[in-house]
Amino acid sequence: MRYKLPVLVSLLFLAFFAAACGGEKEATKVRVALDWFPWSNHSGLYIAKEKGYFAAEGLEVTIYTPDDPSTVLATVGAGQDEFGLSYQNEVLYAAAQGVPVVSIAALVQHPLNSVMALKSSGIARPRDLKGKKIGAPGVPTDEPMLDAMLKADGITLKDVEIVNVGYDLVPALISKQVDAIVGAYWVHESISAENQGFPVNIMRMEEWGVPDFYEIVLVTSKERADKQADVVQRFVRAAVKGYKDAVADPQKAIDILKQASPEIDEKIERPGVTLLSPLWIEGSNPFGWQTEQKWVSFAQWMTDKGLMAKPVDAKTSFTNRFVEGAR
Repeated sequence: MRYKLPVLVSLLFLAFFAAACGGEKEATKVRVALDWFPWSNHSGLYIAKEKGYFAAEGLEVTIYTPDDPSTVLATVGAGQDEFGLSYQNEVLYAAAQGVPVVSIAALVQHPLNSVMALKSSGIARPRDLKGKKIGAPGVPTDEPMLDAMLKADGITLKDVEIVNVGYDLVPALISKQVDAIVGAYWVHESISAENQGFPVNIMRMEEWGVPDFYEIVLVTSKERADKQADVVQRFVRAAVKGYKDAVADPQKAIDILKQASPEIDEKIERPGVTLLSPLWIEGSNPFGWQTEQKWVSFAQWMTDKGLMAKPVDAKTSFTNRFVEGAR
């Protein structure tokens, strides 16, 4: 009989402990749809997952590449994916079409899109493209951007021939099917070409008449940003930590990316991340910061070029609220 009380106390303690453990808040599951196959620009997300930054925020994060990355804004806007990676111009297109998404962080502060030509061609600036064939992937903004670059150097689209080569940009260039390409990232395709023995000259868009813009942005739905602001804040806080680590040690970031995606080409990603990592940050601003000036000026440029069905209020297409909250 003397053992009953201690046993009862022990059982009560175990029951309380089990209840406490069972009462732990279950992790919130979220999905992040990538804009392309995994590459160095995504490494901050993989760091946040690998190092437990998402888990520490109570998030269970799935990072994946959709079968069709062009659907990212549609799935995020509809709430099928909680977060996604897209492009500033695509977010503005979406706004004009009534797709309710908002950019919550700029991952890359400046354009990666560029015009490239083989060094052996002697083409080093836009006016050298006169009478030449330019390979393009068929993206709507590429021709207007190319037009702006050509006009900044004294010629126009009428002076060149554009050939739709899809995304086989580098093969088309090194096979001399075309004399130059537009739509190629100078932190990626340029390295691919050089690794194959074909060094290139790079013409960066913002240096030749195209308004500076954010190449890649992190998006969520406007409804989620309003009604699930805590989840969005926790996600951004963890992602910012991941990218800060990537900025501090870009090569370690590729190590982690390689663990998550063994198929990456390290001969491209390792030199590429060295070029890319300075574009993750901008002066004294925190990682992910966006300016009204960039959004408004680029939206106006797109409107002037007839790229949007109707003008949009670009100030409603982005917010710094969550980046500020992650500081």
